[in-house]
Amino acid sequence: MAAIPTTYNEKENTWCGAKRSSIYNYDISVGKVIFNTMKNWPKNVCQINDIDGVTVTNEQGITWAVRIAQYLKNRGLNHKDVIGIAAKNTTYVMPLGVACLMNGTPFHSVNPLLDEATVNYVFAITKPMLIFCDGADYQKIRAATLGWHPEIYTLSDPIEGVPNIETLLDPTTTEMFYQPEPLKTGGDQTVAILCSSGTTGMPKAVCISNSILIQDSLLVTSESVIFVASSLDWLTGLLAFVFSTVFGCTRIITNRPFEPSYFVELVQKYKINYAVVPPRHLSALVTCPQATTEALQPLRMLNYGGGLVSLTTLQRAQEICKSAMFNSGYGMTEVGAITVNIGISNTASAGRLLPGIKIRIVDEDGKSLGYNQVGEIYVHTGQAWNGYYGNPVETRRMQDFEGWFHTGDLGYFDEQNFLYIVDRKKEILKYQGLHYWPTEIEGTIAELHQVQDVCVVGIYDERSGDAAGALIVKRAGCEITAKEVIDHVAKRLTGMQKQLRAGVRFVDKLPANVNGKTLRKSAKEVFLAQPN
Repeated sequence: MAAIPTTYNEKENTWCGAKRSSIYNYDISVGKVIFNTMKNWPKNVCQINDIDGVTVTNEQGITWAVRIAQYLKNRGLNHKDVIGIAAKNTTYVMPLGVACLMNGTPFHSVNPLLDEATVNYVFAITKPMLIFCDGADYQKIRAATLGWHPEIYTLSDPIEGVPNIETLLDPTTTEMFYQPEPLKTGGDQTVAILCSSGTTGMPKAVCISNSILIQDSLLVTSESVIFVASSLDWLTGLLAFVFSTVFGCTRIITNRPFEPSYFVELVQKYKINYAVVPPRHLSALVTCPQATTEALQPLRMLNYGGGLVSLTTLQRAQEICKSAMFNSGYGMTEVGAITVNIGISNTASAGRLLPGIKIRIVDEDGKSLGYNQVGEIYVHTGQAWNGYYGNPVETRRMQDFEGWFHTGDLGYFDEQNFLYIVDRKKEILKYQGLHYWPTEIEGTIAELHQVQDVCVVGIYDERSGDAAGALIVKRAGCEITAKEVIDHVAKRLTGMQKQLRAGVRFVDKLPANVNGKTLRKSAKEVFLAQPN
């Protein structure tokens, strides 16, 4: 952990990561960096698509990207425009993203699994006049954007009469002389727009600046063969895209949904040595019969974040993946990566601060707190943020005038300067006048090896307040009763507010967003709909 020091300023009650440094000029375009990298190492394989078997070298990828970028420029598109992308991980998504970066035109990436109404809501924020999508989703994207009639190209599954991206890949007479566009407004220029998670309401359009994308490699090298299931619409997918084009690793992509046995198959087939998985996928993996030590031997780095991983799941994963170093982290779409816990030396912690990050723990009155005191986590990156696209009110709620991001997460630091995440501020519940955090109860229930997934919700009663209830997914082949769960919580947690007074419901799966985050509001509705 010495490689990522975190220091505490007692006078200001702030915690700071190391000083941020970069080998790149702050104002250099990430598109220019990618262009140079891919040109200099043309034979390096940057991407392999498991679905169609297409292997893309840097030479092929940058050739496609240059031709698409020339098309964008010829259309008159620049940094003031937005290009829409609604696609799973397919072969042409990577060169399209590179083309946008080289032309300086931000892309707004939306998950294609969203329903038509949500697609309409998020794309209506930026109103891109040019959208790229999978052929399977063309009718939905077209219907969702009728209000402004953009031109739509398909990236996969061509449709007769609909433009396809392959028509933009013909050779041009000037491609050998092409140079990426410089940033018009410097390193803080918006180059991508992602949707917020939507776990607390409708998604917002988060502006991602050029400087956020030019980061350290997070343990990725040119020898890495990486797997990240997310596409360009999620921060981890965006970073994986950058890893494969900037740092020379090979990314394995697929448009199939995550399934444990398929993941094992991919690891064996491509010798994947670096993977990023959300907690629910890791939990499913450890009970998969195909997930043996021999099958997962290639893995050297297994990273997870975005939620709770029980000690039972983590220990089982470490038993199976004996060659892998486990790392976790804490981050936000608006901020990027905040902490990293290399080697999981402290299983309960989110880790220590990354370079350039500063944190305060703040109480309800705005006072900065010290060690072991729970409050809202405020984050300062020292970098400019362009806010939520077209939404100055929500932007100011997220980031104050001094540059502090009000994360809405509750947490604290211990004396070793490890950060702990307690829960979302909005998700504090109160029973008979006593506050409690759902994640504390979830962590206790997750200790039971029969539990694969759990979400604790508050069931309101006007006399007592929010009684805790648990929605549970059992591990395959395991049995457990509601009484056993309730008794375990009673034994492990003191305080009447932390007991499962609303009971336990068993379900096949928890409601989650398209990137695997549990939706607590929807979980509450499922709980109420289930019989006792």
